[in-house]
Amino acid sequence: MMTDPYDTAAPLNYDLVLRSRRTTLPDGERPAAVAIAGERIALIGDYDEPLPAHRTEDLHDLALLPGLVDTHVHVNEPGRTEWEGFATATRAAAAGGVTTIIDMPLNSLPPTVDTTALAAKRAAANGKAWVDVGFWGGAIPGNDADLEGLRDAGVFGFKCFTAPSGVDEFPPLSVPELRRACATVAALDSVLIVHAENPEHLHATGAAPGFDRFLASRPVEAETSAIREVVNAAKDTGARVHILHLAAADALDAIDEARQGGVDISVETCPHYLTLAAEDIPDRATAFKCCPPIRGGANREALWAGLIGGRIDFVVSDHSPSPPHMKTDDFATAWGGIASVQLGLPLIWTEARRRGLTLGDVARWMSTATADFAGLDRKGRIAAGADADLVAFDPERAWTVRAEDLLHRHPVTPYDRRELTGAVVSTWLRGKRIDTEAAPRGRQLRRSPR
Repeated sequence: MMTDPYDTAAPLNYDLVLRSRRTTLPDGERPAAVAIAGERIALIGDYDEPLPAHRTEDLHDLALLPGLVDTHVHVNEPGRTEWEGFATATRAAAAGGVTTIIDMPLNSLPPTVDTTALAAKRAAANGKAWVDVGFWGGAIPGNDADLEGLRDAGVFGFKCFTAPSGVDEFPPLSVPELRRACATVAALDSVLIVHAENPEHLHATGAAPGFDRFLASRPVEAETSAIREVVNAAKDTGARVHILHLAAADALDAIDEARQGGVDISVETCPHYLTLAAEDIPDRATAFKCCPPIRGGANREALWAGLIGGRIDFVVSDHSPSPPHMKTDDFATAWGGIASVQLGLPLIWTEARRRGLTLGDVARWMSTATADFAGLDRKGRIAAGADADLVAFDPERAWTVRAEDLLHRHPVTPYDRRELTGAVVSTWLRGKRIDTEAAPRGRQLRRSPR
């Protein structure tokens, strides 16, 4: 039995005790009882242990997981709320077992590149979020002087692009600008998170109804060469850097070498790169378009090997929705983004289960490692003292995705009619079940010092 080291005495009655024969704990999966006092986990007991509580729920063979922490979500509010918004994005997140998101600094208007824009973002989110929300700042040409204020205001780090972002108000950094941003972020003891594609290796496609031409326009070399530039900048400045949404498994060698050389670098990938393959994408199916692009099946398996082997740190959604009219049937002109915040857990579990992996592996990749990356030490784990962010998950339920049933703003997804195994049954945020018929309870989070 583990008690919360911050409590001087256990309560006479816990507010809630959840029992599951498949509780995913930091040391493995086992039958357990999770006792909750207020908003936090107070104690982990044996499954049959008598624990006085106002309410007890026995989940039996449903798995109990820590709430997912998704550090890569594009909410787009304010300014482009017709694309998505805090109410719809976080409602979908909660339905997918995600209890914390960190919102990207684009594609909102204004982008989160100074404290005025951050205040507008927070005002837009106030009272609308079903889950807890943090914010990234943006690093763009000419805003170096704004980064310290954003850091002090609580952003979790700074995102930049090395190639055009798709929106004019968030331009990319040149190599010299990338180096300056790294030096600034290092001085602030923060992190620079990088969309790494080299524009010199990107090619125009012309009209491209077929995915193959779009894929050829953004080759592996675009990622690998940009990542080498990020590594060099981090090595020279001492910056902590993170590679976003890795699609090209070939880049892992450069990342490994950088780590061995002392560079503080981490890397993520996404469900679409782990579950989809270029050769299976139909012509004109632009719901599959994202940047970097989905690559071939052999590359997908190499990404899985990197994830299993610890070379890739974690998995996040890169939820990037748009209105249906922006997903034209031409890969050259369609918006590049995949909407999947509600589906990440069953998508990854379906593939992990097929590979003989465990729910503990999935929880580590999508909850604990992401929380640790963001410095959220009370999130992403079922442990005494942690926030009681929890998910009841049926790991055996087979079901079929129906785009029209998803809760993000627009029913567009490449997973429509895909068969999955594993379904979220309930989600608790800080000890209370999320009920989207009641008032939202999500809080706005701020970065703590490293």
